[in-house]
Amino acid sequence: MIIGSATRSFQKLPPQARAITATVIFGLGAGLVAVAFQLAIQEIFAHGIVALSHGSKLHFLIGSFLIVAVTSAISGWLLTMFCADAAGSGIPQVKLAFWRDFGVIPWRVVWVKFIGGALTVGGGSSLGREGPTVQLASGLASTLSGALGTPKHLRRAAAASGAAAGLAAAFNTPIAAVTFVLEEIIGDLNSRMLGGILLASVLGALVVHGLLGAQPAFELQSPAPPHWIAYALTPVVAAVATLVGCWFQRLSLSLRRHNKRPSGLPAWTRIMLGALGAWAIGAAVFVATGHLGVFSLGYGDLSSALNGDMIWYIAALLLFAKLLATVLCYGLGGCGGIFAPTLFFGGMAGTAISGLFDLVLPLTLPDHITLAVVGMCACLGGVVRAPVTGILIVFEMTHEFALVPALIIGALVSQAVSRLVSKHNFYDEVLEQDGQHVTRIVPPRSLRTWMELPVARIANFSPVVATDLEAETLRTMLAAHRHDRFPVVIDGMLQGVIERRETETALSAGHPPRIETAGTCTAETTLRDVQQLLVEASGQLVLVMDQPGDSGRVIGLLTLHDILRAEMLFAREQEE
Repeated sequence: MIIGSATRSFQKLPPQARAITATVIFGLGAGLVAVAFQLAIQEIFAHGIVALSHGSKLHFLIGSFLIVAVTSAISGWLLTMFCADAAGSGIPQVKLAFWRDFGVIPWRVVWVKFIGGALTVGGGSSLGREGPTVQLASGLASTLSGALGTPKHLRRAAAASGAAAGLAAAFNTPIAAVTFVLEEIIGDLNSRMLGGILLASVLGALVVHGLLGAQPAFELQSPAPPHWIAYALTPVVAAVATLVGCWFQRLSLSLRRHNKRPSGLPAWTRIMLGALGAWAIGAAVFVATGHLGVFSLGYGDLSSALNGDMIWYIAALLLFAKLLATVLCYGLGGCGGIFAPTLFFGGMAGTAISGLFDLVLPLTLPDHITLAVVGMCACLGGVVRAPVTGILIVFEMTHEFALVPALIIGALVSQAVSRLVSKHNFYDEVLEQDGQHVTRIVPPRSLRTWMELPVARIANFSPVVATDLEAETLRTMLAAHRHDRFPVVIDGMLQGVIERRETETALSAGHPPRIETAGTCTAETTLRDVQQLLVEASGQLVLVMDQPGDSGRVIGLLTLHDILRAEMLFAREQEE
């Protein structure tokens, strides 16, 4: 009753005041849930893995095994029974919900992600909390927007604002949170939602400042600028860190693809097996070196590396151990993100490389710090493909302006290398694996980009094909389908197109229908080129082939009506 009264009062506000009030609610709510999530992870990890590390090695091995097994099993059971969409980092799911579902994220995603993510990351699995925080905060904002009476088709602004506030709270980086949402989720730095995203991001950061303090995520000992040697080595470190990130992307998503295949094991047991594999790696590293970086976020060891307190070969060991552990946890369906692991990979790669060069070159502490930070920026930027976010997020996490020139160089190198190695970024490849093609989800931003879209974006890939010209077959096909034109493929060879009215006339007269020549293209043909084909095609229909020419297999078709419908949708998206 109270909620209903508040909703009615909210709806009576002027439109602009209503939008600002809603954004404030989203930002504060997202900030609070992000802080609660962070504290839950810290408490579970501190009273579990960290507490056990202060005792005997035997007690640590037994206790940590039980903690990882129990927390991953509970998390896997929650994901399996209540919400499979809460698995993984959550950022691809937010992007999909933003574009495909108009920003609607069910409430069950929020509570399952909170419990499952806190148990997974806090319990020691090698995953991050930042991606889950984005999904949590975005889902909460979407739910609050519905409670305020916003229709389902108008919740994109709420989802975007919540995502920005959540990431700002997770990293204590409000500027980077804005650019990430614009770059990765919306895909437009000039989005009309910028004002609401800015306000929500600031509010999310203020919540963290008020409850946890305004400290940076990583405090560096030496604020001095690096020497020219560090700048000379920056491209090398950036390239290696990017390749490490791309290797991680390939391994983890290959395992994820394999994990999606049917097997005799329940999904929750596979999640637990991934966590236990990571435990075995982390426990071995801890027994050998005393470092806990493989478990959970690994920020303790990363902070040591950033301040020059880690030997280069220990950094290299932690890098490969953490990478393999994260591949197992993420690839087998764990509930956690990749932000923290990729920052860890990059920081350790930079530390290891700078330590190696220090054997022959006179590197100072600021040089080591700079190269480690460049590795973080490059690895994250190469995996996520959001260069502006990569620069800003590391800068805001360290509060060191002297690092910015090297970060910019590292970001440029990382983008060049990653685009040569991988076609898509990590999140888009996850969507591709799930059958959600990015080019069909995210709308174009201008007429020019619209015209350069591939035919695959709007074509009909379930065409009704005439496989023979027998009278009874044609009558059955015409009765079952109301299309005006049908491709004719006989014995696997394309013959052309038949038209409904002409076919009906021919059947009445007792002779075969006339087959018209059909225009053909491939799924990669641009809309600019296919429109010319449609104008020239006598049948006002172009067939999509699996290979160039008429000798391939028909996999789809495109008509003028398909283009008109898509252009109307494009215009509607531009108005929102």
